[in-house]
Amino acid sequence: MKPDVAVALEKIGQALLAQIGPEIKADYAQRSALVATMLLQCASEEWDRGAARRVEENQALRELFRGAADAASAAGGLRERLARAAAGRDEDLRISALDRANDELRALLIELHADAEARGATELEDMIWRELRRSTERRALSVSPF
Repeated sequence: MKPDVAVALEKIGQALLAQIGPEIKADYAQRSALVATMLLQCASEEWDRGAARRVEENQALRELFRGAADAASAAGGLRERLARAAAGRDEDLRISALDRANDELRALLIELHADAEARGATELEDMIWRELRRSTERRALSVSPF
């Protein structure tokens, strides 16, 4: 048997909502069961898309760095670090490894953003803000209100 995590989470959520929740008499406990159901739905969605979203986001940051390397300050080796990061790839597709890579890329993005602000590089700042907006959209969950 190969367990499907997304399906398992959905089935647990459905059971909690349809079978267990209605049997709970206390209002607070019923509401807690509803919140748990929504969290299970979010976890199911993130399980299904987690690696793809992270790979997409890491690639988008690398592309931004490729386009920004020439516009960045040479101070502190920023250009070289941007070029190295832009040439990177996600070879380990485990979520933990993708998150570590994303953390490193985001730290470099913060440094690039500070550099762009300090130098008044508004075009570069606009590129960064566009990617930050796209990143937020990528991370959005379909389950309301999350």
